[in-house]
Amino acid sequence: MSGPAALLTAVVFLPLLGAVVLALLPARSPTPLKAAAIGITLADFAAAIALWWGFDPATSSMQATAVLSWVPELGIAYRIGVDGISLPLVLLTSFLMPLTLIGAWKTTSERPKAFLLSMLLLETGMLGAFVALDLFLFYVFWEAMLIPMYFLIGVWGGQRRVYAALKFFVFTMAGSLVMLVAIIYVANLPGGGWDFSLSQATRRVFDPAEEGWLFWAFALAFAIKVPMFPVHTWLPDAHVEAPTPGSVILAGVLLKLGVYGFVRFAFPMFPTAAVDALPILGALGVVGIIYGALVAWVQPDMKKLVAYSSISHLGFCMLGLAALTHEGVSGALFIMIAHGVSTPALFLLVGVLYEQRHTRKLADYGGIASRMPIFAFLLVTAALASAGLPALSGFPGEFLVLLGTFTAGSDQQLWAVIAAAGVILAAVYLLWMVQKVLFGPLQNPANENLRDVDARELGVVGTLLAFSLVIGLYPGLILDPARPALDRWIQVVHQQGTGQPYRPDRGIYRSAVNTLPSQRLDGPAPVVPHQGDHE
Repeated sequence: MSGPAALLTAVVFLPLLGAVVLALLPARSPTPLKAAAIGITLADFAAAIALWWGFDPATSSMQATAVLSWVPELGIAYRIGVDGISLPLVLLTSFLMPLTLIGAWKTTSERPKAFLLSMLLLETGMLGAFVALDLFLFYVFWEAMLIPMYFLIGVWGGQRRVYAALKFFVFTMAGSLVMLVAIIYVANLPGGGWDFSLSQATRRVFDPAEEGWLFWAFALAFAIKVPMFPVHTWLPDAHVEAPTPGSVILAGVLLKLGVYGFVRFAFPMFPTAAVDALPILGALGVVGIIYGALVAWVQPDMKKLVAYSSISHLGFCMLGLAALTHEGVSGALFIMIAHGVSTPALFLLVGVLYEQRHTRKLADYGGIASRMPIFAFLLVTAALASAGLPALSGFPGEFLVLLGTFTAGSDQQLWAVIAAAGVILAAVYLLWMVQKVLFGPLQNPANENLRDVDARELGVVGTLLAFSLVIGLYPGLILDPARPALDRWIQVVHQQGTGQPYRPDRGIYRSAVNTLPSQRLDGPAPVVPHQGDHE
């Protein structure tokens, strides 16, 4: 295993190794356990930075790749690698975890050892899913995330935590089992034998009926994780009942795995079916944008408001993928990172209030800016970043998605217009929340003794918002390294899905759906190298 591959393996499994060490430490005092867990996650973030530093942004191929035989009789191997699409998500995961644990220093007094072990195991599962290039390995990491998150919600959650954890488990497992059936079908080679490598899967040619049901089998699992309308109903319950650290990781990382699954697996493996599904995915994305925003607007609970905002923001990601233009897909990737910064900041700030008042109802607050001026500044900044204010992280991604959708074709211009209304609604419900919580007269006497954020809380949220400002002013920090991989991804999916090379001056719907239905059905598209062809 080469140096970069060994470094990538270390990034994935260092939290797991840390969990094993942590399990052996005595649980008498929580402070050493918390310090050890934070140290482990900081070391993992340092390793991810080293991986980023050694990454070549000029190439579109997979880097830091490793292939080690695991179950050779079934063609299962430890195959990992990163490109410009997955590396930003690896960095986001390793960046968020230490901040989450630092922010949760006071909220993990109950069973702290088990809580920290769950967080570390969850981190390895998320990182592994982002770098897996073997379908079976990906499924193992995908399912490995389910167990610790189930316990985070079910053990450390609110009053309805068992219901929320069970609902999360049932929804996620239902999609996963359907995907597992499709994985086994894809890995079973026509001439006999097995091969679970992603590169093999992207080279296989299926007949239209096969490809259609295989695509939707994967799409169901990923749509639940996004979550897309109408399979979104588990998310508000999970967010509201999860402890603050669980909500931070759920919004910051776990939801991104659904969008990433479409990008890495569903679209490249089944490009013809994916192109056929673009109108459905785009329409559901638009519905999610507007539905999530409208339902967020009427929420009396701050945490549920932020939860529904995630449905709206992730709808932009699906709309960007459905455009299948460079701007749209780039915007989707950027929104994943931007949402993974601003929304965790909002959840952490809601947690600051809940720790003191044990209520998240908007009606229980009002006028607290005079008592908590630093908190007020942080909340306004986080809300503006989430709403897409220029110069903050929310703006570049939404702008690119709207631009990419508008240029995809005349039929999609209406989608862009409707989605733009979602941007306006986001400003409405977020500023409404800010107004209800911070301004006006201090009506509730219980808020008289609220303390402002302390140094730890300021450091955690301030770091997130500082990064939001950096990527808002310089989006190229995320987009430039991803551009070669994104360009290649669009070319591959477009050409194999439509039979025509991608032309930036001609949208996918005008060049493919409206003029080339027969080419997609008469025979397989020309084979061009796929992202997985590195072995």
